[in-house]
Amino acid sequence: MDWKSKENKRLIQAVLALKTDDEARRFLRDLMTEKEIEEFAKRLKAAEMLTEKVPYSVIESETGLSSTTVARVAKWLNGKEGGYRTIISKLHHHNSIQTRRGLS
Repeated sequence: MDWKSKENKRLIQAVLALKTDDEARRFLRDLMTEKEIEEFAKRLKAAEMLTEKVPYSVIESETGLSSTTVARVAKWLNGKEGGYRTIISKLHHHNSIQTRRGLS
């Protein structure tokens, strides 16, 4: 994958420019099909469950993902890019701030 291509750089800039939940929802819906959005949401849930040491069989049952997809998410979760770990950490940090503020 060429992250330095003009198109890929522009996509990253677009994601970084999003400021609100509404902007993100609208952009994702224009960018992807509903099924694709649901699939990516399930993969994120699987990654979160994997960090909590939930067994693959439970993840498959709760998300509807195949064992192959769960294994792929596990591989990426533990891979060199660190994207899942970064976002899970950020989400956890954001949720704990909201909880402390009584916003959950």
